[in-house]
Amino acid sequence: MASVDLDPVGFDSIDAIFRDDLGAAFRVFRRSAEIILSAAQPLRAALPADEALARVCRIAAGMDAARLSQDAALDFFAANFRPFRLRGPGFVTAYYEPVIEAREAPEAGFRTPVPARPADLVTLNERPIRGEAGEALTSARRRDDGGLEPYPDRRALEEGPPELRPRPIAYVRDRVELFLIQVQGSARLRYPGGRDLPLTYDGRNGRPYTSIGRLLIERGLVPQNEMSLERLKTEIRALGQEDGAPGARLMQENRSYVFFRADSSPERRDGPIGGEGCALAPLRSIAVDRSLWSYGLPFFITATLPWRSAAAEPFARLMIAQDTGSAILGPARADLFFGAGDEAGALAGLVRHNADFTVLLPRGAVGDE
Repeated sequence: MASVDLDPVGFDSIDAIFRDDLGAAFRVFRRSAEIILSAAQPLRAALPADEALARVCRIAAGMDAARLSQDAALDFFAANFRPFRLRGPGFVTAYYEPVIEAREAPEAGFRTPVPARPADLVTLNERPIRGEAGEALTSARRRDDGGLEPYPDRRALEEGPPELRPRPIAYVRDRVELFLIQVQGSARLRYPGGRDLPLTYDGRNGRPYTSIGRLLIERGLVPQNEMSLERLKTEIRALGQEDGAPGARLMQENRSYVFFRADSSPERRDGPIGGEGCALAPLRSIAVDRSLWSYGLPFFITATLPWRSAAAEPFARLMIAQDTGSAILGPARADLFFGAGDEAGALAGLVRHNADFTVLLPRGAVGDE
């Protein structure tokens, strides 16, 4: 289990958990339990689930989630987990699934390709290689001789020779729309006539992630208290996105580049697929630091957030770790999944808030069977 600073607390000290819909939280946990018990390979490897968590998953798999009462759900979590408050300040952001207009072939106004996973991309879960600046890269390019080298960065993939350009899945309006899809990690493309094409994360070039919003703030282009997703998109478009333009160069300072696959699987119809490999649930699924936490762990998060409207209000929910992200680093750090579409995106773009975290660890994992 994660080596972080934890303070044991009792369920009675978490008053708000008794007002949460724990039946809904259980149903989301059960999705993770099914993935863990199947031993399926996650889309993005995380700290493996230990036997204690697997034991709780087996218990959950034998329960009828559809008929579980609030009291029975509380009994399940209380009997199988112990709560630990994470020391120090916590911090949350939010993300969502964009619904983006697209075309199957390039045409006027739709010339930015959505990249498919290249055949020469190798994901390095066990032994990262070193990049030019000494960073540990989690993906590499397989050379013709079978050796590995750092995968090209965003600028090279966008402006380099044709042989470096990934195969396009579809075409969107501009680089800002593509950048948005890549930062969120999934999307639903909408073609004329209303047909949708769901996209699922299918790897990345392994280069370090840099927050473009943070760069805009640090360079005095956007005041911190005015930063939002819409403001970010407006500022980059105003700077220009053609090759060599300031907006394009700014986005290319984030050297990370994400690839996708078209996904018509039954699971994908329930929502975007997170790093664990299951569909994410709005306001129940979170992305966590995969080097510290296992998928499937419940976290009770309290904060004051703009989660139902632009006005901040109390947020207190049991969330399930089902995803990860390059910018999600540290024990008391989470990205809250807000759902799909423009309304979810507008609210998600407002969230950069302090929060309190309580992790529920399986009893066997802490020596209290």
